[in-house]
Amino acid sequence: MSAAAAVAPAPFVLGLRYLGFAVLATAANLLAQEATVRIAPAAPLLASLVMGTGVGFVAKYLLDKHLVFFDASRTHTEEARKVALYGLFSVATTLVFWAFEFGFFAIWGTAQAKYAGALVGLGLGYTVKYGLDRRFVFGPRAP
Repeated sequence: MSAAAAVAPAPFVLGLRYLGFAVLATAANLLAQEATVRIAPAAPLLASLVMGTGVGFVAKYLLDKHLVFFDASRTHTEEARKVALYGLFSVATTLVFWAFEFGFFAIWGTAQAKYAGALVGLGLGYTVKYGLDRRFVFGPRAP
């Protein structure tokens, strides 16, 4: 048993951490978008979306890597593989989130439905992503 596994918090605590870090990464994303708009008001909307997404992704990856999964990658290749998989799973689960948000809005046509769909989609997306990250990104690998 590794030293990290010996002191790892209970699964419920890790789940709360994961959720809390999702909230922090979302806040970092939105703050980076707002900073981009304020610093470069003439920049296209896409610039703020890219900046926010990048900041949010890096923040969430580092928090998950070090404070949820207690990962210690040994090589650059191993780290690159993890970042790529983490990114792929992030895109896939974002599509789940968007499908619920847009789907609820398409069915009921209200802002409340849109946000309800967003909450359902985020909940499902982050639940699925946690399992994917735990198993495929930060899980044990054969030497």
